[in-house]
Amino acid sequence: MRMNRVLKGVAVTSALALALTACGGSGDGGGAAADGVVTAHNTEPENGLIPTSTSEVGGGRVVDLIYAGLYSYAQDGSLQEELAESVESEDNVTWTVKLKEGQTFSDGSPVTASSFVDAWNYGADSDNAQKASYFFNTIKGFKDSDEEGADELSGLTVVDETTFTVELMGPESDFPLRLGYSAYKPLPEVAFEDMAAFGEQPVTNGPYILAEDGWQHNVEMELVPNEDYEGPRAPKNNGITFTIYENYESGYQDLVSGHLDVMDQMPPNALDTYEDDLEGRASSRAYAGNANMVIPGYLKEFEGEPGKLRRQAISMAIDRQAIIDTVFKGTKEVAKEFTAPVLDGYSEDIPGSEVLEYDPKKAKELWDEADAISPWPEGKVLKYTSNVDGAGNREYIEAITNQLRNNLEIEAELDAISTFQEMRQIVSEDGLEGISRAGWQADYPSLYNFLGPLFGTGASSNDGRYSSEEFDAKLQEGLQADSVEEGAQFFNEAQEILFEDLPALPLWYQANQAGWSADVTNVEQGWDGVPLYYNIETVE
Repeated sequence: MRMNRVLKGVAVTSALALALTACGGSGDGGGAAADGVVTAHNTEPENGLIPTSTSEVGGGRVVDLIYAGLYSYAQDGSLQEELAESVESEDNVTWTVKLKEGQTFSDGSPVTASSFVDAWNYGADSDNAQKASYFFNTIKGFKDSDEEGADELSGLTVVDETTFTVELMGPESDFPLRLGYSAYKPLPEVAFEDMAAFGEQPVTNGPYILAEDGWQHNVEMELVPNEDYEGPRAPKNNGITFTIYENYESGYQDLVSGHLDVMDQMPPNALDTYEDDLEGRASSRAYAGNANMVIPGYLKEFEGEPGKLRRQAISMAIDRQAIIDTVFKGTKEVAKEFTAPVLDGYSEDIPGSEVLEYDPKKAKELWDEADAISPWPEGKVLKYTSNVDGAGNREYIEAITNQLRNNLEIEAELDAISTFQEMRQIVSEDGLEGISRAGWQADYPSLYNFLGPLFGTGASSNDGRYSSEEFDAKLQEGLQADSVEEGAQFFNEAQEILFEDLPALPLWYQANQAGWSADVTNVEQGWDGVPLYYNIETVE
């Protein structure tokens, strides 16, 4: 799902946001309304609430709450059944999916095998330009659907009302592990009549549904419990109202003053004080997420051998630990590879990872070596593009550009973009003039999920347009392995190729610092850093 997957934000005036959150509070200094509704911080979704069109955090957390798929993920990342009665295979190629009977969408229409097959076909079809289409690329027929305009995946077959089969391109031992991700959610028939309109007011089947006219863009999103939901995420509150902020500082002010109930990320200027400010109503938890820096392959200065030397130089010119200590108050961990330590198969001993070590002398030598082959354009400023509505983005990127200026003796500066939405448009149009901020929050707990969507040829979140046949082949070997453990070996070998090519530079692993008001309890973060909203209870 989720490009914190890349952290995003929205354009709304601070005054407006503050006024609205005050209206959403209890009026007695508490954030939770007397009717048991929880207020929570969020950012404006990039697109309509279509599972295969949502690839960022603000929309992703809502999609996960209003849709139910075959599985969801428990707090530890393990699979828990939603609509799946069974997902079985004898050869890891053809999988038979059986659904629980009697499941319905919020308009009363049944959830059937066709609800999944039609939704997946729609998501894979290149004509529909869905951001999550890449997640269907291992299903037979994806190439025809993606490149030749076929409307359906030949690997999907409806057997009966509650059974369908999935034929993959090759063996994939951890295929069921994917199926908790939002791209694999079902859609009702009504969705295909007008998908854009449906995304504004979707008919869904999750633990919550979007209230009628519940999405006020750039203001709030109101979710109410779905009385027909029978899965493992039954709401313990009377609803979630996501208030949309333009920055984390405003949200934090509301949290401390009791006009907001839940935030899952603290602004940098509160990291020293948030535990005292909130009087113990706070937690810090490492999750499956990272931060990195993308260096687009389409920039002339980063092509060929000089480009490779410059990427190495930039990496070794950055003192990651110093930035973590000064900007993030020690709340993150320096990255040692491209995934995250909380995942099975993680290794901090990937050959080539020494390029992540801070060595300013070596960095300058590498930069000069590149210049000797192809000089950096005189007077050219190395831009570092980033939206500045995310927590700490401005602060840490200004710190990095300062280090690059000092250690490489070049001009470097933050190219500040107001909102995440604007930044994504620049990235999607290959409009970056220099390096860019990026990060990833896992869709499902797998090493592959940090590698395929970000670095696979043509992948949806491959911002740098990296392409390597050798890397792609290694990913396929990992997918086709007989076990998750064997697959991890291939994925880590794929990382060796990334360290050689450096299409992106890992910076640090993420941890979320969450806080909550005195009006709620039982606030816990999941394996992906997102609060388990359905578990939050209000205090009477």
